[in-house]
Amino acid sequence: MDTVEKILNKIKEARKEYGYSHENMAHELGISQAAYTNLEKNESKLTVERFLTIAEILKKSPFSFFDDGEKNVYNQQNTEQSIGHQENFYKEDKEILEKLLFSYESRIAELKNEIDFLREQLKK
Repeated sequence: MDTVEKILNKIKEARKEYGYSHENMAHELGISQAAYTNLEKNESKLTVERFLTIAEILKKSPFSFFDDGEKNVYNQQNTEQSIGHQENFYKEDKEILEKLLFSYESRIAELKNEIDFLREQLKK
């Protein structure tokens, strides 16, 4: 199961815990029930904005959907009195967070362009 499917499963679990149906979620998001069902089934793309809105509706931190509950324990022995240096990158989470950051940066750029355009319109 890939990361997106894990996140969608966590959204589904949170929705059920919150007592919301597909219809409730669709209404909150301003989309059809079929469109929401397709999102939850991974048949249509979940945008970052929509993901954040879903987290807000379900009163959950967006990061709670990334935590898989697995704990990693690393043991390192340093018997030669050398300095041990270990970097642990959680590749999947890092990639998702980078995509999230890129999406935010893109959206900010779009909004700045829109603001500039509207300012020009006001000057006319």
